[in-house]
Amino acid sequence: MTFADKAIQFNREISYNGNPLPPGIRIMNPFKEFPATMNIVEDFYRKYYNDQNSRHLILGINPSRLGGGLTGIPFTDPKRLINELNIGYTGRMSHEPSSVFVYEVIEAFGGPEAFYSRFYINSPCPLGFTSIDKNGKETNYNYYDSRELINAVQGFMIDSLNKLIGLGVERTTCFCFGTGKNEKFLNKLNVEHGFFKKIVPLEHPRFIMQYKNRSKQFYIDKYLAAFDSITN
Repeated sequence: MTFADKAIQFNREISYNGNPLPPGIRIMNPFKEFPATMNIVEDFYRKYYNDQNSRHLILGINPSRLGGGLTGIPFTDPKRLINELNIGYTGRMSHEPSSVFVYEVIEAFGGPEAFYSRFYINSPCPLGFTSIDKNGKETNYNYYDSRELINAVQGFMIDSLNKLIGLGVERTTCFCFGTGKNEKFLNKLNVEHGFFKKIVPLEHPRFIMQYKNRSKQFYIDKYLAAFDSITN
């Protein structure tokens, strides 16, 4: 099987099988909720992963409503899917700041073909979460936003990480988007389960776009330096 075959199968079969979620939290599975998502997934992986080469894994947090929650491709909103990857999309259009930054990094790295030939992006929790407030507004929710949610999904996350490793990723170095709670929790799991020799944290794209936008080039260069350290 190619990397594409395995990644497509992983997405097609993924389903939440953990403990019940805390009240007010909903699981978000774009591969089951939107009929067109698996077509996008197949187009993407056949285009960029149709080989048997290994990649270095980059782990985010969990998919957001406006990026991977719509396209099924981590850190890829519909605009980037169409304009940067030239993959068709007919669903809800959205703009996600994290996706903007990630694709600026990808372009600086040499473009999608060069980047995706070396890296595979996913999340320790490959399905997303949302919460609904008293006014009915739905917002993104991170796996670490409550102790109750962490306790509910931790087993599912460990199982998912083992499956991600099984796709054929390098176990020497894993990159982590997030230098706070995500890094801390992933390092804890890594100590307990020995997924990787080391995890290299990078500031989360959302944090950069929201709080460090004036210094964006600094962080692009930081990402490139980190990636270059394992690709040369």
